[in-house]
Amino acid sequence: MFCGMNSYYLILIIPALLISMWAQLNVQKTFSKYSKIENMRRYTGADIARRILDLNNLLNIKVNRTDGKLTDNFNPSKQEINLSADVYQSTSLSAIGVAAHEAGHAIQYKEDYSPIRIRKMMLPVASIGSNAGPIIVILGIVLSYGILIDIGIILFSVAVLFYIMTLPVEYNASKRATRILTESGLITEDEVVPVRKVLHAAALTYVASALSAVLSLVRLLLISRNRR
Repeated sequence: MFCGMNSYYLILIIPALLISMWAQLNVQKTFSKYSKIENMRRYTGADIARRILDLNNLLNIKVNRTDGKLTDNFNPSKQEINLSADVYQSTSLSAIGVAAHEAGHAIQYKEDYSPIRIRKMMLPVASIGSNAGPIIVILGIVLSYGILIDIGIILFSVAVLFYIMTLPVEYNASKRATRILTESGLITEDEVVPVRKVLHAAALTYVASALSAVLSLVRLLLISRNRR
């Protein structure tokens, strides 16, 4: 059994891990490249987030500075955008792209964007399934208890669907960010392509995560099938 598990790990999981590592390195490289280029209007990331929020009548959402690197996020429960220092105070093209992306998430919540709503409904089960699902499957295999295998696979499948549902959410936020930046004149035409590259590199990390989750699910399915 364990020989088969190791084989599936080598065939499915290691390639996924390599892709994830490549995606992370790519986003770091791209962010670093365009963090050295200032935007023509000298807006900081905080300026961009605030202006986009105000343009969309989201005056109640705060823009905060947070610790860490590439830890930027929108917190819907607290109604705040948290920007890392490299984004909050920077006037780079990378910074305004990331800040605009987070503001795009805030607009999604305001408009009740359907993938956001679906993902929110899945979150409680997905949080459990992501960690507990594989453990329950392996436990079911060891104990030869089929119902445990099925429960584990169902729980992990919800987590995988959550990762997949994240893709349209992230790409839509980036699309909104680029459109607002250009239509409102916050960036020049020459700055559109670099900002898109930053956002595209960031989106690839979510693609890699979704792919890793799918391959992990395939591995669990193959292991459980062979065991039965």
